[in-house]
Amino acid sequence: MTVTRLVGISITAADPAIAAFYRDRLGLVVGPEQAVADPAWASLLGLAPGTTARSAEVAIGRQIVELVAFDPPGASYPAERASNDPWFQHIALVCGDIAKVWRRLQGGSPGTITTGAPVLLPPGTGSVTAFKFRDPEGHPLELIAFPEGVGAPVWHRTRDSGILGFDHTAICVTDVDRSIAFYTERLGFRLGGRSLNRGPEQDRLDGLTGCDVDVVTLEPAAEPTPHVELLHYRSPPGRVPTARVRSGDVASVRQVHAVDDLDALVRRLERHDVPFVSPGVVTWRTGRRAAAIRDPDGHVVVLVAEDGAGSGSAIRR
Repeated sequence: MTVTRLVGISITAADPAIAAFYRDRLGLVVGPEQAVADPAWASLLGLAPGTTARSAEVAIGRQIVELVAFDPPGASYPAERASNDPWFQHIALVCGDIAKVWRRLQGGSPGTITTGAPVLLPPGTGSVTAFKFRDPEGHPLELIAFPEGVGAPVWHRTRDSGILGFDHTAICVTDVDRSIAFYTERLGFRLGGRSLNRGPEQDRLDGLTGCDVDVVTLEPAAEPTPHVELLHYRSPPGRVPTARVRSGDVASVRQVHAVDDLDALVRRLERHDVPFVSPGVVTWRTGRRAAAIRDPDGHVVVLVAEDGAGSGSAIRR
């Protein structure tokens, strides 16, 4: 009854044509736009009956990120935005040559988060080089490069200088111990590591002042990479949300995980009063089965039966 692997990320977009940014500025492979008419998809995400969608998939190495626009649409990404917002969720894109990828990005991103060029973090926080930015609709992203001996071995098995895949998706949380307990005790993640990041390098990376942030790695049971990362800002504190982000809102991002025994896990989550977005287990026309829940901070987690999870995102039919 555990999450076995992270199979994809699903991002709500105002228009799936935004995939052109990922192709032209990041050099990623983009699939054709697809119409989504299966009513089970709206049911899974707690959307009104009759909601339809258009989607485009972005291949990032072996991983998939889905950009999906709903009709009727939800709210745009908030105009006031920061990297410690409670709804913040980014994808860390691993670069063979981060300077080369960053130069290609210059002039094409309407919103940078990091001040200046990519930041080399101190040895105490992994000696990685990173740069945070936003796509044209406001979704946060991160470029990251690992020095030899740091990070998952898969990132050191190629000489490709472009984007190799995504290492993790990072979410902001308000109570780090509560979130660790939820992901490990309810979903079966393993605690992979924990650090307290602070100092001028972290401030530059996050575009904030006086950063003091817990960074926690949570690994799925079968495949530790890609994984989930918790970001808990002790300071500066994030804003208090005035309303919950809905699946149709552009700020909505969903982790999509394969599960070894979906029915048993759903029963366990129901016993512990975990809030569901879906009405329990939902079945697509293809027979694929999934459920969607919220973590303690409202981030949506989609759980897909392992025997139907495939290698892509939740919407792949």
